[in-house]
Amino acid sequence: MSANQADLPIATMARVFGVSEAGYYAWRRRPASAHAVADKMLLKRVRTIHASSRQTYGVPRVHAELRAGGEKHGRKRIARLMRGAGLVGASRRRTGVTTTRRDKDARPAPDLVDRNFAVDRRGVPTPIGIASR
Repeated sequence: MSANQADLPIATMARVFGVSEAGYYAWRRRPASAHAVADKMLLKRVRTIHASSRQTYGVPRVHAELRAGGEKHGRKRIARLMRGAGLVGASRRRTGVTTTRRDKDARPAPDLVDRNFAVDRRGVPTPIGIASR
């Protein structure tokens, strides 16, 4: 609502969203929750660990680093904070690597067995020269 305050009045936006005007202003004045403050401090620590690893550590390693430092936080909480901050670890996996490329201009290998198949009336391929039953 505060982002659109220049375009629309707060009273109109509050009515559209189904909240009271006084409730909006009370929410704005309210200090951040203890959990939000703790998340902010934890995110600083996560950013430090991620930066010191040259941005290679992902959630599992950051979580392990925090545990080694004596801090106990859930892996999913670390993942949520890293995802929100846009922090990702480096992946060793190569994606979409094609190891063999066929030369389209090359002549295919010759048929040394000289296979020559014909289809009988049932749709079953039989080698030519063998009588159909």
